[in-house]
Amino acid sequence: MGKKSEVLKKLFFSTLYLSAFTFGGGYVIVSLMKRKFVDELKWIGEDEMMDLVAIAQSAPGAIAVNGAIVVGYKLAGLVGAVTAIVATILPPFVVISAISAFYTMFRDSYVISQLLEGMQAGVGALICTVVYDMAGGIAKKKDPLSVIIMLCAFVGVCIFKMNVVILILVCGVLGLIKGLLNKRRAS
Repeated sequence: MGKKSEVLKKLFFSTLYLSAFTFGGGYVIVSLMKRKFVDELKWIGEDEMMDLVAIAQSAPGAIAVNGAIVVGYKLAGLVGAVTAIVATILPPFVVISAISAFYTMFRDSYVISQLLEGMQAGVGALICTVVYDMAGGIAKKKDPLSVIIMLCAFVGVCIFKMNVVILILVCGVLGLIKGLLNKRRAS
């Protein structure tokens, strides 16, 4: 049990740290989670992390919380999921509470508005990093069908302004069909 308590402790402080210093939404935290749990701690494989991110994106709710849930559950079951949720929710809760207490001061502050505007550029760069990492993972597999699905999804959203919910459902069905065909070929 000592090992599980160490994993829970490290999971709590890792997700707390990631959540406390992540600005710009869930896609930013995905890149940082990959760096922490795949590259640094080696708790999760890169392909598995992509699968967990896909699950987090597909579930309703904030991707940061959903990502913490699936990573926490993978590492330590239900207790790990709860640990990761608490650590992920705590920093934004404290920040939003402070902001709400001093709302008028923050709303009218030129310095804070400029600070937040400058942070948008960094957020954009981090989101590009997530896209690059995920697309690179798909391209590494050298599966032409996955690359075609990825490109069609990109074109559908960026050019044809396709509804993201429909895109997720269509890609989920295509992934299921692809998996069933692969399973049939293997047996």
